[in-house]
Amino acid sequence: MKKIAALLLAGVCALSMTACAAPAAAPAEPAAETAGAAAEEAAPASGLKVALCMSGAANDQGWNQTAYEGALKACEKYGMEMTYSENLTPAEIAEAFADYAAAGYDVVIGHGYEFGDPALEVAATYPDVKFIITEADAASDNVASYVMACEQTAYVEGIIAAMLTKSGKVGAIGPLQGDSLVKIVNGFEDGAKSVNPDIVVETAWTNSFVDTQLAQEAAEAMIDDGVDVIKHCANACGNGAISAAVAANIACQGDSYDQSSFAPDNMVDSALYNLDVVLDIALGTVNDGTFKGEVYNLGLADNAVALSYTKNIPDDVKAAAEDAVKKIESGELEVVRDYTIRN
Repeated sequence: MKKIAALLLAGVCALSMTACAAPAAAPAEPAAETAGAAAEEAAPASGLKVALCMSGAANDQGWNQTAYEGALKACEKYGMEMTYSENLTPAEIAEAFADYAAAGYDVVIGHGYEFGDPALEVAATYPDVKFIITEADAASDNVASYVMACEQTAYVEGIIAAMLTKSGKVGAIGPLQGDSLVKIVNGFEDGAKSVNPDIVVETAWTNSFVDTQLAQEAAEAMIDDGVDVIKHCANACGNGAISAAVAANIACQGDSYDQSSFAPDNMVDSALYNLDVVLDIALGTVNDGTFKGEVYNLGLADNAVALSYTKNIPDDVKAAAEDAVKKIESGELEVVRDYTIRN
């Protein structure tokens, strides 16, 4: 496990990253005083300490970076101190949660479905600490979960892929078969089949969030089989799928973050997970005293998820995607959230 701890508040423009083998400790007092003073100038300082726990790197330009940036923005707004841990394996989550709770942190955020059960386990021992989890269904007196309708953006990406393919074959690559990821792959398939019921949607699971080689190999196998549009939702691992698409000069679709810089000539869109919106809502309830341990659902209509398009998407395809987005936002089109592992 690589843990990074840093105080990040309003006015702090440079990030000093220090790796340590031991569990993340509370920030040093001088840094806290300096950061706290900066926060007071920008927003009413709550004095609360927040820890963000992630399964990957904070600078992955994907799933984890959007959470890091979103948490930082919300903490800055509410005058909270923020520390984070990155690259946590599932076996390390409970320990990290307990370390932060024992160190006096007021709020612990776990980014991803795999943080749900450990949060419930540790929260029972630390009833005064609030746990906020993304993409989980965990809830108790001091645990709240925020679930994004990522299947909605995936559905629209399926429409895009089906309109772009010339071979009639498209592909989706995920990491682990957790609910929050299965719903994306299924949403993509449903969107593609709404355009062409006979389209072939190939899927692959890498069983890794970070091993880019596995996603690259999965994508290359798909490409060899005739797939000419590839969507990934595999965190940093998915960068390998993008590399394979670039090498084969086929279209690809990003996930979590605007990933167009990874493939300027091949990326057609990216699904955006707006954790700045989600964590602003979540930490806002802590700040104003309205926190409740429930499961909250947010989607396109709440700007919790969105899509970004690149210059590579044809006008008619973009128009169809935007029309689908409007229908989903209005409720005219309902995207089914399906956790069933289909293949």
